[in-house]
Amino acid sequence: MTSATATRTRPAARVCAGAGCAGGRRPAPGRRLCPDCVARLADALRRLPDLYESCGRLLDGGGRDRTRPRTTGGPPRGLPFNAHAAEVRTEILAVLGSWAGAVVTERAVPAPPRAVPSLCAFLAGHLRWLPAHDAAGEFSAELDRLVRRARRVVDPEVRRRVRVGACVEQGCAGALTAVLAARQSPAAAVIRCDRDPAHHWQGHEWLRLSRRLDDAPDVAGVPPARTVRWLTAADIARLWGISTGGAYRHASRSEWRRCRRHGRTYYHGEDVARTLDARGTPR
Repeated sequence: MTSATATRTRPAARVCAGAGCAGGRRPAPGRRLCPDCVARLADALRRLPDLYESCGRLLDGGGRDRTRPRTTGGPPRGLPFNAHAAEVRTEILAVLGSWAGAVVTERAVPAPPRAVPSLCAFLAGHLRWLPAHDAAGEFSAELDRLVRRARRVVDPEVRRRVRVGACVEQGCAGALTAVLAARQSPAAAVIRCDRDPAHHWQGHEWLRLSRRLDDAPDVAGVPPARTVRWLTAADIARLWGISTGGAYRHASRSEWRRCRRHGRTYYHGEDVARTLDARGTPR
């Protein structure tokens, strides 16, 4: 927690301060978070107790289910202590405890037990007050970070999310997020709108989607210049769901245009799309 006890002297928020907000959304009167980000907070508080327990089951390094009877006096030999799981558990308890302490101090209410389920339930009970606090943005960011860190420990294969921009469909106020597979996963990326499930694109459609984003006219109605997209072999593997070796083979056979930057090779996005879209992205 950074500034949950800050003095409230700032004017009412004009845009949402939430960590999961793409920007531009307006919070309800008297609040600093939009309804979607308040819902995201509620979801994080529901998930953190299970994530905390899941990290606990990983402490001996083996991912053993601690709910089952133990047949020995300690963890099996050779299984390392999972420092990342321990750090995340410590951080979850510390952050939740800090914010609960701020609520107790500022609202003069009884303190909850210092246990993750109790702290989450306590904070969830104050979700009408916390989004109006000056530090609501920090609260949102810290809970969002806790969930992401815990998920990475519990499931190393979890997909990474990258913001792309505003939805390109006419009249949609949603934001686009690219969901990228872990490095070792063959699954392709997916780009989704957070408002309309019908607005989604596969990773290999990203280039066409980016052109739609680029082609949007500026405030004077002038179309911008077309941007060349340069992709690494790792980018290509994630977007099209192929191996990096397959990307290198296609680059050689199809003679993709390339450039070198800071010791890395980048391939011309139009050449990549032309080859892989036409060939059905074989591995």
